[in-house]
Amino acid sequence: MNLLSIISNLLIDASDFAGTEASFVTYRAVSLALIIAMGVAALAAIVLVMLTPGNSQGIDALGGSSETFYGKNKGKSTEAKLKMWTLICLGVLGVFAITFFILQIPAIWGLAF
Repeated sequence: MNLLSIISNLLIDASDFAGTEASFVTYRAVSLALIIAMGVAALAAIVLVMLTPGNSQGIDALGGSSETFYGKNKGKSTEAKLKMWTLICLGVLGVFAITFFILQIPAIWGLAF
C-alpha cells in the first residue's frame, strides 16, 4: 500500500457521498492537493529551521572572536532571511490546514449524513 492510497483512505468514501460524481471528484482533488501542499510546506519549514543557526556564541565567546562589521551583518541578514522564510512557510501551512478542515464540512460538498 503506497502513501497516496493511505492518505486517500482517510478522506470521505464514495459510498458516503450523496452529491454528484463531479463534486466528489472535485472534493478528492482539492483535499489531496491541500494535503500534499501541507506536506511540502511542513518539510520546507523543517529544513529552514534546521538551517537557521543557533543564537548562542558557543566557544567563540571565550576567545573573544574578532569579527568585522561586514561579517556580523552578513550573518544577521542571512539569519533574518531564514527566519522570515520559516515564518512564511509556517503561515502558509496554517492557512492550508485551516482551509483543509473547513472544506471537510459535509454541507459544503452536498453530503447527507
